[in-house]
Amino acid sequence: MRPEDGKLVWQDLTVPDADRIRSFYEAVVGWTHRPEDMGGYEDYHMIAPDGSPVTGICHARGVNADLPPQWLLYFQVADMDAALEACKSSGGDVIAGPRMMGDARFAVIRDPAGAVCALWQPE
Repeated sequence: MRPEDGKLVWQDLTVPDADRIRSFYEAVVGWTHRPEDMGGYEDYHMIAPDGSPVTGICHARGVNADLPPQWLLYFQVADMDAALEACKSSGGDVIAGPRMMGDARFAVIRDPAGAVCALWQPE
């Protein structure tokens, strides 16, 4: 296992109006942003006052069009295919993916209680 397997490695907030919500978090907690071109619109990498990356704020468009407004936590897994099979055989559902994002694969799953998260496997 790599050192991060099994750990929370990232989070995104997916909402219909990322511009307004980005501004909200900038005003409330002091974050700044770096835009990420999504091919026709921008999502945002949010940056803490100390310069460290904090989270993403994403529009519910494109690959995120089917996601409800929510904080989406990403957990790193060693084997995406095995994790998705375990999800299904343990009473969960695969909502989206797996698909590539940069050099990694990710998928969105729902656990048996209805909570949603993402699985992340770096290549």
